[in-house]
Amino acid sequence: MPAHNKRSPDSPSGSSRWLKGPHRGRTITIAAVVIVLVGFSAGIFATSGTHKPKKKSHAKTVYQPKLAVNLCPLTDTPAPGGVVPRRPALLIKIGNEPPQDGNARPQSGLNEADIVFDTPAEGFIMRYVAVYQCNDASSIGPVRSVRWVDYHMIARMFYNPILAFAGGIDPNIEGVQANSSWLSAANLLDGAQGAGTRVSSRQEPDNLYTSTTALYALFKSKTSPPPSIFSYSASVPPGATPAASFGINFSYGTDVIWNWDATTKMWLHTYSGSPDVDTLTGQQVSTANIVVAIVDYRIGPYSESTGGTGDIESELEGSGPGYVLRDGTVVKVTWHRSDLVSGLTFTNAAGQRVDLAPGRTWVEIDPNTQADAPGGITIDK
Repeated sequence: MPAHNKRSPDSPSGSSRWLKGPHRGRTITIAAVVIVLVGFSAGIFATSGTHKPKKKSHAKTVYQPKLAVNLCPLTDTPAPGGVVPRRPALLIKIGNEPPQDGNARPQSGLNEADIVFDTPAEGFIMRYVAVYQCNDASSIGPVRSVRWVDYHMIARMFYNPILAFAGGIDPNIEGVQANSSWLSAANLLDGAQGAGTRVSSRQEPDNLYTSTTALYALFKSKTSPPPSIFSYSASVPPGATPAASFGINFSYGTDVIWNWDATTKMWLHTYSGSPDVDTLTGQQVSTANIVVAIVDYRIGPYSESTGGTGDIESELEGSGPGYVLRDGTVVKVTWHRSDLVSGLTFTNAAGQRVDLAPGRTWVEIDPNTQADAPGGITIDK
């Protein structure tokens, strides 16, 4: 999926093309509305299916959990050596095309991440943003190109993070550069090439790998750990019910199923029923928590490749429906994010706060049209 086309430098957020209904081909054009508040611009996103838009709250965040200095801020687990590293969150864009579209799978380094965001890109093919802070990984990849959602919706909640990627179309490169006051960019195809290595076992563009050591070495002056973006508790949340597996059929070749493993007390990742194995460790990809955020979205105005479609611009601000899975249970929630510098909180149907279990978290960003489609989400209890 080439991603280095020359495009207009105008920001993607100014588009007036919005998606409504099933994503297979039907679009409408409406007037774009832009709200400017505390330096951020956010589009008003179309909705479809049964998920109605919630009014955004731009009130100052009042809940910001403060963790002990010996607990990793992004997992609430004991820090290596008992002390949280003095470094920011490191976000790395990782490819995830299905086998018929490339050789991105299996990936390397996902089990060392504190948080992984699973995000839809053009054509509803998924890509990852893996977030590191407490732990190191010697091989991470394949590293791929930056997308709108990375710097518009994900990165800012970590305050002053590093974002590593492998190029991108001009509007996205310029969008990253426009946020340089808080975002440190590591483009492995321009300026940060020394932090990336091409491997011979895979074909371009899915053969570029990096490591936490190489990337943090580029930003030695950055020494501020991120805040926590979730709240944690050892107790199973109110309203949770047992769940053996949770499935999301994002798109062809990306039918994800998470299975609960009572022995390891982790959720295990599969594609089409086959285990997804992290090539760095040889272990199946796993997580303590799964957050499913069902979101409104639009199709971006810039094609990511010749003859391709625009990017999927997911709205991860405001509130919306979703699920939290932990400890072999699932609870239907409403996710909340009051502004772009805030993390995510969750409430159940009774309005009670739902906390995550200490440990790694995967955030599944699920487009509302997909969630509404027959078989879009399946839960086996």
